Amino acid sequence: MTRLVADRERCIGSGMCALIAPEVFDQDEDDGRVRLLDPSPRGGHAAVRDAVDACPARALDIDLD
Repeated sequence: MTRLVADRERCIGSGMCALIAPEVFDQDEDDGRVRLLDPSPRGGHAAVRDAVDACPARALDIDLD
């Protein structure tokens, strides 16, 4: 199982995560910061890892079991 953590205080709202893995990440309509749609996604680990790696603020953390 994958467990994701998003640090909204660190997020700068670039939206890279939402572009790469829109089924897992979104942007808040009010402030543009990351919103986790699925903190424990099943499958699609490559896209989730790519989204975490692409975050310029390093606001995302992933734990793959």
